[in-house]
Amino acid sequence: MKKLMLGNEAVARGAYEAGVLVATAYPGTPSTEITEHISKYPEINSEWSVNEKVALEVAIGSAIAGARTVVSMKHVGLNVAADPLMTVAYTGINAGLLIIVADDPSMHSSQNEQDTRYYGIFSKIPVLEPSDSQECKDFVKLGLEISEKFDTPVILRLSTRVSHSQSLVELEEKEKIELKPYDYNPSKYVSAPANAKKRRIFIEERLKELSNFADSSDVNKIEYANKKIGIITSGVAYNYAKEAVSDASFLKFGMSYPLPEEKIKEFVQNCDKVYVFEELEPIFEQKIRSMGLNVIGKEIFPIVGELSSEIIRNALLNESKIVIEKIEDLPQRPPVLCPGCHHRGPFYVLKKLKLHVAGDIGCYTLGGFEPLNAIDTTICMGASIGMAHGFEMARGKEFAKKSVAVIGDSTFWHSGVTGLIDIVYNKGHSTVIILDNSITAMTGHQENPSTGKTLSGERTNQIDFEALGRSIGINRICVVDAYDLKALEETIKEEVNAEEPSLIITKRPCVLIKGAKFDFKDYKIDPKLCTGCKLCLKAGCPAISFDGKVAKINDSLCVGCGLCKDLCKFSAIVEVVK
Repeated sequence: MKKLMLGNEAVARGAYEAGVLVATAYPGTPSTEITEHISKYPEINSEWSVNEKVALEVAIGSAIAGARTVVSMKHVGLNVAADPLMTVAYTGINAGLLIIVADDPSMHSSQNEQDTRYYGIFSKIPVLEPSDSQECKDFVKLGLEISEKFDTPVILRLSTRVSHSQSLVELEEKEKIELKPYDYNPSKYVSAPANAKKRRIFIEERLKELSNFADSSDVNKIEYANKKIGIITSGVAYNYAKEAVSDASFLKFGMSYPLPEEKIKEFVQNCDKVYVFEELEPIFEQKIRSMGLNVIGKEIFPIVGELSSEIIRNALLNESKIVIEKIEDLPQRPPVLCPGCHHRGPFYVLKKLKLHVAGDIGCYTLGGFEPLNAIDTTICMGASIGMAHGFEMARGKEFAKKSVAVIGDSTFWHSGVTGLIDIVYNKGHSTVIILDNSITAMTGHQENPSTGKTLSGERTNQIDFEALGRSIGINRICVVDAYDLKALEETIKEEVNAEEPSLIITKRPCVLIKGAKFDFKDYKIDPKLCTGCKLCLKAGCPAISFDGKVAKINDSLCVGCGLCKDLCKFSAIVEVVK
């Protein structure tokens, strides 16, 4: 039977069919749906881990214990998981371990643009790269087989378009994979220097075997047609190239690392002119040129952003620069916080108080843009708290009184806890604001340690921010309604001036949470009272606009949070009496 599937859904199906018993992940676009779909298979024990490092560590334990295991994350998540990754490359595994990483070319929902293939090269473990949903499913099975055959973790590299595009997938029955015996082998799994030195030699031998496999396996395919033009490519770039130059000859890599050197030599020798078309970094190109072969790559294809069939067509016509200029000149529509968003009130107050704000990763990152402009910095998950302490370390206690860190509830559990402990331990004075909207909102409403539910919706211990703060030695802890601007302002003023660390927790659930209850009302503008001062626009709510000189509320967008009413000094925003 065939079914139309997203790439991420097909990965989940592949995990099911391959007999995976354990799946871990931390949500992050474009990888989130993998684990959401896996959770629909009761045969697989799946979880949202607190962060990607923990997710990989749980997965490593599971694989050594004998269960086929997958762990999923986005590209920046692999940075968080890099510590265990580098060492499990040495120790190897017992049952198969597949590390699924979704890159985000063009940074649709990411703070940077990375190429996960480098992690394969860095750690010397194989990287597979599917080009459509069928390969997403098939490569999960293949990856687990390679993992077990060569005693190695395997990276499955996806990208936004592969993860979120649909194509037909042939469904098969679930394989009967037994739980392997627990592998008690301290000389292998205790990565102390004496053991690691021996495993270092094993890694090099394994890499040679994997290189031979890359040449002999049909995971890397040569498709000869018109030999005047040869194209070497992988992943979604293969589809773009096929659409742009359908009659060319192709060498398609399903295994991005290590590369099949003999197949490359054969292909380049048999084609008049060879182009390397790869998304993001010139990894293939550099390797092929190091083999003494002449190919054309990033001198005509862009190194920045997603590729497309249009880009390859124009590049082959020597018009790549024009294409890039056209893309840059397109009008931009920046994302905005939703109407009624929990984060809008705190950011409005922080801007009003002219405080320096160390921001973090989440919906609230949008507080750094017009019209709120309330965030000074955003670097990576959990960095806000450490950075606020860094402000104080560099510029003193008085600067700390003009600064705060803001972080979401899920991001705090991910990697903010340690920064808060660091402030307390090192006698800092920073004020930390946890924006608790009761969910992991940015990636589509996943549960986290403070929601009281697991991935499967089961009730679990609900970890308390206040109790945690007290347990690590914070004496000043305040809980404030995110919509109460007066209380927010008074609390923040008081806490930033305290001579010790402060923790402020702003609470209100995300307005998009299904089933959440709100005491919101309907509002309208009284045109007779509106002076056109535009103060109501400073909160950045997309439900408010101006019709001539008078403000206007869009009923189809407004959720009735009443924040704009509190901003209006002329009482022009009034409740609709029904």
